[in-house]
Amino acid sequence: MRKLLLISILLFAMFAGLFEFKTSDIVTKAEVGIESKSACLMDFKSGEILYEKNPHEKLPVASMVKMMTILLTLENLEEGRISLDDKVFTSEKAAGMGGSQVFIDPYQDYLLSDLLKSVIMASANDGSVALAEYISGSENNFVKQMNKRAKELGMNDTNYVNSTGLPAPEQYSSAYDSALVLSEVVKYDTYHNYSTIWMDKLIHPSGRVTELVNTNRLVKYYQGCDGGKTGSTDEAGCCLSASAVRDDMRLISVIVGAENSSKRFNECSELFNYGFSNFESKNLVSTQQSLGIIPVSKGKVENVDVYAKEDFSAVVRKNEEDGYKIVLDLPKSVKGGTKTSDNVGLVSVLRNGEVVKEIQVGLKEDLDKMSYFDGVKKVLQGW
Repeated sequence: MRKLLLISILLFAMFAGLFEFKTSDIVTKAEVGIESKSACLMDFKSGEILYEKNPHEKLPVASMVKMMTILLTLENLEEGRISLDDKVFTSEKAAGMGGSQVFIDPYQDYLLSDLLKSVIMASANDGSVALAEYISGSENNFVKQMNKRAKELGMNDTNYVNSTGLPAPEQYSSAYDSALVLSEVVKYDTYHNYSTIWMDKLIHPSGRVTELVNTNRLVKYYQGCDGGKTGSTDEAGCCLSASAVRDDMRLISVIVGAENSSKRFNECSELFNYGFSNFESKNLVSTQQSLGIIPVSKGKVENVDVYAKEDFSAVVRKNEEDGYKIVLDLPKSVKGGTKTSDNVGLVSVLRNGEVVKEIQVGLKEDLDKMSYFDGVKKVLQGW
C-alpha cells in the first residue's frame, strides 16, 4: 500500500511539473540562452555562422587582443623572419607591464619560445610587449601591423591600440572578428604545441621560476578543446574565444562581456554543445579525389585524371537534407603541353539550385607533348 501511494505521489509530481525530466541532450537554437553582451559560433572550414548575438558590436575584448599578437608571431615564424630559438632582449617597458604577467626581468635574454608560451598559456602582458618590440622594433610599429593584418582578414569592427588588450581609448573588436583571428591562429601546429598545455613553468635567465597555468580551463575540462584566449577587465567583462574539434569538425566559439569568469566558460561550452549536437561537417569537393579521367590529344599519355584546385566543405544539419549538388563542366579532351597552372574545367557547388561556389579544375602534373618520334612509334604500334 505504501509503494502504491509513493508511485501515485511521483506521478502527480511529474504531471504537476514539480520534477523536470530531460528527454534529449540535443540543444536547439531557440534553447541557446546566451546572456553575455555578444557571442558567435563559427564553423572553421566553411566560415559559416551557426549562432550569433550582436556579433559585430564594437566592444572591448581585453586580452583576446593578444590573439593578433600571437598570429603575427606565428606568421613571422612561418616566414623564417624569426626563430623559436632566438634570444629576445627585454626592455624596461616590457618588464614593467601590469595586469597578467610572468614577471620577466628587464635587460635579459629570453628564448622567444618561452615568451610565446607565456602569452599563449598565461596571457602574459610583459611577454606580449617583448615579442612586439622584438618583431617590429617598437610596440607602436607592431600595432600598425596588427591593424593592417586585421583589415586583410576582413575584421571590419576592430581597432588595436596596444598588443596586450589592456584598457585603452579607441581599442575595440567584436565577437565575429575574434572568431576570424582565432580561426587563423589554430592553423599553426606551433600554436597547439603550447595551447594544449595545462601547467608548465617559465625558467628565467637568473634561474628564478614562474609557474604557468593555462587561463583557458576548457582545454582541460571540455572534450576536444585545443586552444583559445581568455580576457578580463572591468570595462570588457569576462571574455573567451575557444576552439574545439570533434568528428572532423572544428568550431570557434566566442563570448564577449560575460558577467563573471564561470559564465564565459559555461556559455562558450553551451555554444559548442549546440554546434556539435546539431551540425556536422561535410566535405563536398576534395583536391585529392579525381573528378574524372579525360583523354589526352597529342600527348605522351592517353588519359589523365583531373582534380579540383580547392577543397570545399559545408556545415549541414544532422539528419536533414542539405540541398547541395555538385555539377561538373569537364572538356572532352586536353592537349599535350597543358600545365598544372592551366584551368581545364569547372566544378560548381549548388545549394537549392543556387551557385554558392565555383572551383577551377586542373592537373596534378604537367602533360608532355607528343614528339615526332612518339607519333611514329604510336603509328607503328597500331600496325
